[in-house]
Amino acid sequence: MHAPPPAPPAPPIVERGRKTVSFSLLMLVTWLGSGLSPKAPGTFGTLAALPFAWGIITLSGDADAGYVLLYAALAVFGIGWWGSALYVRKTNTQDPGLIVIDEVAGVWMTIALCLLSVGQPAYVLSFVAFRIFDILKPWPICWFDRTIHGGLGIMLDDLLAGALAAIPIIIILSLTTLPLP
Repeated sequence: MHAPPPAPPAPPIVERGRKTVSFSLLMLVTWLGSGLSPKAPGTFGTLAALPFAWGIITLSGDADAGYVLLYAALAVFGIGWWGSALYVRKTNTQDPGLIVIDEVAGVWMTIALCLLSVGQPAYVLSFVAFRIFDILKPWPICWFDRTIHGGLGIMLDDLLAGALAAIPIIIILSLTTLPLP
C-alpha cells in the first residue's frame, strides 16, 4: 500500500498584526521590500521606483516613452489598489507606512507628465517635487487623503500628488528652454 503524496508546502507568510499576509503580497505592496525601511519608507519606495521608470523609458523608445510610463503608472495604480485593499483588509489597518506601491505610481506619474510635456524625464526634480507634494499634501490631495479610505484612498492621493508635482517642474523646465529676446 502506498502512502498519499505529501501536500505541497504552504506559501510563506509574514505576521502583520493578528492576521497574516503572503510573502508575495508583502513584496508587492512594499515594492520589493523597500517599504520595510524603519525610517522614511515612502522615500525609499520612491527611490526604488526610479530605476524601474528609467528601465521602462529606456526600453520603450523615445517617441512613446512618456505614454508607456503613463500607462505603467496607471497599471501600477490598479494593481496597487487591489493589493493595498487586500493588505489592509487582512491586517485590519488603515494606511500603513510600509505600503509604498502608491509612491511608485505617483512618481511615475510625475516623470511621465514631465516627459510628455517638456520631453525630459527630470528624475531628480520629479523625485523631490513628488516627495514634497506627498508629504505636505496640499489641497486637494489632503481632501482625498482624509475622505477616501481603503486601497483606493491609499493609491489615489499619491497619484494626484504625482500629477500636481509635475506642474512646477513643467513650468520651470519650460521657462529654462524659452529663447531669450
